[in-house]
Formats: sequence, C-alpha cells, structure tokens
Amino acid sequence: MNKVLLTGRLTRDPELRSLASGSSVATFAVATNEFRGNGKERAEYHNVVVWDRLAQVCGQYLGKGQQVAVEGRLQTRQWDDDRGTRHWKTEVVASSVEMLSGRRKRDYEADSIGAQAADGSAPTDGISPNEAAEVGVMTMADASSDADSTAAEDEVLVLA
Repeated sequence: MNKVLLTGRLTRDPELRSLASGSSVATFAVATNEFRGNGKERAEYHNVVVWDRLAQVCGQYLGKGQQVAVEGRLQTRQWDDDRGTRHWKTEVVASSVEMLSGRRKRDYEADSIGAQAADGSAPTDGISPNEAAEVGVMTMADASSDADSTAAEDEVLVLA
C-alpha cells in the first residue's frame, strides 16, 4: 500500500501551471516536525504535487505559512539532464488537501466573491459561488451567519 498522510505548514505559495494538454498542476512544499526527546525537533520538507481542479483551488486559496493536512501517495521520478547526469525526485501526489489554519491568502478577494454573489455580479477570480460551495469554501459571510463559528480562524477548507 502506498499512502501518505502529512500535517505541516506550506514553506512557500503554491506554483500553479497549465500544461499544453490543458491540465493544471500545482506544486508546493510542506514542512513537518519530528519531535525527538529532550525538547529537540527536526524539520523535514516534503514536495507535494496536485493536479487538475484540486491544483487550481490550491493555487487560489493556499499560501505560505498555512497549516494543511495532505493525503496522497509517494511517487519517485527520474530523468537525465543535458550532461547525462541522472536525477531522482520523490514527491507526494496529493489526492486531498485540507486547510487546517485560518485563511491568509486572498482573504479579501474571497470576501468580495461573497459580496458579489449577494448582489448578483460575477466573481472576478475565476471561481463561481456554486464552485466555491462544491469545494467547501466558507466565506466570512458564511462564518458570520453560522452561530457555532466564533472566528475566521475556526474555518476549515477541504479541498478534494
């Protein structure tokens, strides 16, 4: 069985690219901590790759420093460069990504989407209110109307 579960923080904003085939791919790194005895810890960095619609959503809503839970599989690629040197790269190909910390990237853009949806105007960032609902995006307007929600930090964005 090839299954990976990681919880950590993004070390940089996701890099979103579109391929010639029309597919989208986003890459980012997640830092995790291994706690050793006597108050010592060691950081480990994991390269993560996401594809298609999940890649677009990650590129739009994730940002450096956010805490995420990633589920996927390990994949190792190998290639030869122009000088004939062989390279290997092991990555986590994510099947789901869950935002564990509050929103940081494009907070106000997401809020403006909710305001635009309320007045009937079209969103400007490429995601409709219906698509936002499909991927589990909770806007600030949703949070303020939810009696159980006390702060924006309580929001969870599930990207699957």
